[in-house]
Amino acid sequence: MTASDTHRTIDAIWRIESARLIAGLARIVRDVGLAEELAQDAFVAALEQWPASGIPQNPGGWLMATARHRAIDLLRRNKRIERQHEALGREIAAELDEAAPDPDAPLENDMSDDLLRLIFMACHPVLSPEGRVALTLRLLGGLTTDEIARAFLVSEPTVAQRIVRAKRTLADEKVPFEVPGSAERAERLSSVLEIIYLIFNEGYSATAGDDWMRPGLCEDALRLGRILAELTPQEAEVHGLAALMEIQTSRSRARVGPAGEPILLLEQNRLHWDQIFIRRGLNALDRAERLGGEPGPYALQAAIAACHARARMAEETDWSRIATLYGELARVVPSSVIELNRAVAVAMADGPQAGLELVDALRSEPALQNYHLLPSVRGDFLFKLGRKAEARTEFERAAELTRNARERKLLLERAQACAVP
Repeated sequence: MTASDTHRTIDAIWRIESARLIAGLARIVRDVGLAEELAQDAFVAALEQWPASGIPQNPGGWLMATARHRAIDLLRRNKRIERQHEALGREIAAELDEAAPDPDAPLENDMSDDLLRLIFMACHPVLSPEGRVALTLRLLGGLTTDEIARAFLVSEPTVAQRIVRAKRTLADEKVPFEVPGSAERAERLSSVLEIIYLIFNEGYSATAGDDWMRPGLCEDALRLGRILAELTPQEAEVHGLAALMEIQTSRSRARVGPAGEPILLLEQNRLHWDQIFIRRGLNALDRAERLGGEPGPYALQAAIAACHARARMAEETDWSRIATLYGELARVVPSSVIELNRAVAVAMADGPQAGLELVDALRSEPALQNYHLLPSVRGDFLFKLGRKAEARTEFERAAELTRNARERKLLLERAQACAVP
């Protein structure tokens, strides 16, 4: 194996092991920022040593052993460390003396608990949404600051500031490295799911830029969702989110044309939908439903996605069932955006006039005033009703509101189509 091959392998190992490594170190040093620094130091050591010595049998164990020893050295060298850290250093040193870690041994059994603690910490509601996203992708996704910046079309210094600010907030607020108790677990889990789905959605339908999709973000969110499902097997909504992302991911190849142009759902070649992802999604949805209780918002959205996945052709879609599910979703999470989606389903089931009446009732909603999909949906209904001049105005309005270049081009093409007799 050449040095460049080794470096590529080390990069891949880092993506796989970094989250568990940082999580395990955070439990030891009680500081997520310091844990990340120690993990990166171990990664640098691997880059220096492995090209000559070869990749160890258990690279994750090697990285953890190296980082733990560096943590002990750091605590011992710092003469001005606080008394509790001195005690912590002696505590860890004694632990290592009693059972020195074998670099080739499997990682600790409680590593999964550490990873769950890290997920809850990175997605803590005390942080801003932007801070939670950046910190989650950095600590749990293994992305560099530059990769996060490019994914969200912001500058690298902006992302770096968000990460630094998030770490400082966690320290200042003394956020514990723990899985929340039952009293606040539901709220905190909701925050975790929100951030994972936000990352996924930004990859699935990019809000800005030249690309319709950013598959890397979808992959990162999907991996986090699968990890969380393994760590919390009794949480129905976790399986619901996993199901939703798996089924939506199944359509990725069919959503983009040869030139990168968007292909809308009803126009997609369903032979290009990935059946492996669909099966995974349906299995996850089945697990969520078997856990019982009232379906949550992610399980309901997954059930809607499953209606599409089960239809071999667009004409076989059960739009009445989808409209009913959107009604249930709107009851659980009242939202004008959900009502707009329900209007689409109603139009498909009962005709464009029925959908237009629902959309017109939403036009005064403050949350939809600058939402490009409102005029886009209204334009589609008007076009189907033969009111092409009005439809053109709506499509042009939608094109002005969207920040995604691919979507803008599609909307302007639809506006132009309205001029054709």
